[in-house]
Amino acid sequence: MVAPAAEPAPVRPATRVRYRGLPAVPARLGASAAGGLLLYGSFPPRTLWWLALPAFGLLGLALHGRRARAGAGYGAVFASAFLLPLLVWISDPVGPAPWLGLVALETLLLAAAAAGMAAVSRLPAAPVWGAAIWVAGEAARSRVPFGGFPWGRAGFAQADGPLLPLAAVGGVPLLSFVTVLAGLALGELIRRAVRRRGGSGPALLALAALLAGPAAAALGSAGSAAPAVTVAAVQGNVPQLGLDFNAQRRAVLDNHVRVTEQLAADVAAGRVPRPDLVVWPENASDIDPLRNPDAAARIDGAARAVGVPVLVGTVLRNPDGRTTSNALLVWGAGAGIVDRTDKRRVQPFGEYLPWREFFALFSEHADRAGYFVPGAGDGVVDAAGTRVGIAICWEIAFDDLVADSVAAGAGVLAVPSNNATFGLSEMTYQQLAMSRVRAVEHDRPVVVATTSGVSAMIDRTGRVVDRSGQFVPDVLVAPMAPGGTTTLATRLRSAPEWALVVVAALGLAKAAVSRRRAPAGGDGHG
Repeated sequence: MVAPAAEPAPVRPATRVRYRGLPAVPARLGASAAGGLLLYGSFPPRTLWWLALPAFGLLGLALHGRRARAGAGYGAVFASAFLLPLLVWISDPVGPAPWLGLVALETLLLAAAAAGMAAVSRLPAAPVWGAAIWVAGEAARSRVPFGGFPWGRAGFAQADGPLLPLAAVGGVPLLSFVTVLAGLALGELIRRAVRRRGGSGPALLALAALLAGPAAAALGSAGSAAPAVTVAAVQGNVPQLGLDFNAQRRAVLDNHVRVTEQLAADVAAGRVPRPDLVVWPENASDIDPLRNPDAAARIDGAARAVGVPVLVGTVLRNPDGRTTSNALLVWGAGAGIVDRTDKRRVQPFGEYLPWREFFALFSEHADRAGYFVPGAGDGVVDAAGTRVGIAICWEIAFDDLVADSVAAGAGVLAVPSNNATFGLSEMTYQQLAMSRVRAVEHDRPVVVATTSGVSAMIDRTGRVVDRSGQFVPDVLVAPMAPGGTTTLATRLRSAPEWALVVVAALGLAKAAVSRRRAPAGGDGHG
């Protein structure tokens, strides 16, 4: 008996796996990490602003065709490679735990943005949707948690690039959007070239993005300005680096008095012009002059010597006896305090510690966090008839605080800062770049006065007119023309950012609808 022949197995049609981007997980991981490092390289003190374009191009290649969960993973790699070196200065005074904790938290927020960028990566005009989602992620980082941490926004890397004039149109959100758009369009252009697919859309997008800055500069106008005022920024230097410089508070105050008295001598000798006002940095007098007559006498002596108001960064003990205020006092010669503003957004984990008992379990430095409380108002003081907007240290990173000061009539912006805590790190250069962007955004000159450098004079175009070195006493004197115009960015305030958040939401909704309508089976790269 002959056994019946077995029926041949049915032949299944071959599954066609379509190439959508980089071909393998290791390649995508490598692109993500390389992109993050390039984005870090675009930030000061380097002037390699253009590195942001290939950075986001590589991120776009890594995310293309991925689902949200995979996109979050690649985004986390990108964010870690970017933020770990960018924020390493945080570890200088307090060790690695706070630095790594902050990087981990910020990475989660950027990973969420990358997840959204992956979800829209197959839509027409994907770079537009993706750039809007990135800005939405920056908006979230600028607000949560504990008031937000806007450090490292893409627009802050463009102080030396041709896109900077866009800040006067839509602020940092528009500057970030166009930067990311140009990079994502570049990545899409490369992807299509590798796949030998035509289409001029990505090339046109990249070109339009790159030309947007020069177009804004050509269409914009510097406008009129009030008569120039001569401003002096005093950098007294500190006895030592790190947190323990506070142990020598009197020496820091004496340094700033000494440099101011030398300025007065130079004015008397005709070596430098007489300033209309003098700006001291944050923490120039950590001895409360309202409670310590000796400190008050030293400050008044410096003001009398130079003969003009001195803006003094100081720490004041509040009436409750427990909390303190990070204050900027306008000290008139022989008149004492004639105006005052307090830091409006105090720094969590430095000036105060949220959830103090909980976080004290993780760091021996928790007890060093202060008990500072935020001030109210618009951050504007009057010094010899000049309205000066004050952004104390990291406040320069927050859009709303600077906009409030300009809306209240500030013609000059001042950034009194204390960077001694962070030693010879890149922190001061990153902050200087933010100040340059703000100058263009609001058409206002900016005075940066630090305890230990880098202090700088910045004109309304964002150009650094003069600057100091680090950890050397110095004084900068320059005429500054207060802004006389209101830029579109100043008038619109947060509207461009919210508009881009809406665009991001529309892109995500469109991607969700497209996915529901897609035929079952997919293409093998979920």
